[in-house]
Amino acid sequence: MAPRLWSCFSSKGGSRGDGEGIERRVTAEEEQKGGGPVVVELFSSQGCVTSPAAELVVSRLGRGDFELEMGVVVMAFHVDYWDYMGWKDPFGSSQWTVRQKAYVESLGLDTMFTPQVVVQGKAQCVGNDENALIDAITHAPRFPAPTFQATFTRPASDSLQVSLTGALRTKVDSDGANVMVALYESGLVTDCPRGENKGRVLSNDYVVRKLEKLCTVKDMSAKKTVSGTVNFSLWEGFKSSKCGLALFVQNPSHQIFGSQSFQLPNDI
Repeated sequence: MAPRLWSCFSSKGGSRGDGEGIERRVTAEEEQKGGGPVVVELFSSQGCVTSPAAELVVSRLGRGDFELEMGVVVMAFHVDYWDYMGWKDPFGSSQWTVRQKAYVESLGLDTMFTPQVVVQGKAQCVGNDENALIDAITHAPRFPAPTFQATFTRPASDSLQVSLTGALRTKVDSDGANVMVALYESGLVTDCPRGENKGRVLSNDYVVRKLEKLCTVKDMSAKKTVSGTVNFSLWEGFKSSKCGLALFVQNPSHQIFGSQSFQLPNDI
């Protein structure tokens, strides 16, 4: 793709080596009254000079600094189309670029850009525009949070297996939907010696490292139990204490109608 199709916008306004057989069970907490959390996806790049400001906003959002009435599930997807600018984002992936392109098409946009935030798969804004982001979250449609329980197992030192069982709590029609599970990492710090952010120390939270499909559902009642297992290959330096899971239900139109998050056990 030609560089002119991409834009970089500013705002207007340590793994365990003996992991075999380790298993822990985690039950999700009940969501607050009024509906489940809102999914916030940031498309970012360490090669974009304005992305660090957006990363700070979503980090604060995930920490609860804005004191919103609703919960949020935050995920940061690092795209790879700025890698040619002199710095290859160590967390960048063409898979996330494809995901962003799907949103660009479904939302009727003319171009991909960073930093971009997509809320519930239905609305978008410039990622470092704090007011626009809060407005999009506040007005986003909300759905009951799924009630999944997660069992974590390390079948090997370089893999993580997650078994999930629960109800979606939202009816799925004949168009169907995918139940997706993202493994993300927070507390990442990178010295950037080249590119648009040369000389800066970059901090990143909620960085999606892996994304897998748990299952596809169709014509399903809100109360029916869904079960499945996902397997994640792990990276060097994996530490469960820095990681979490985001589970979300997404239909073919890319709209999200249900989400839930889990922290990984510290000793998995």
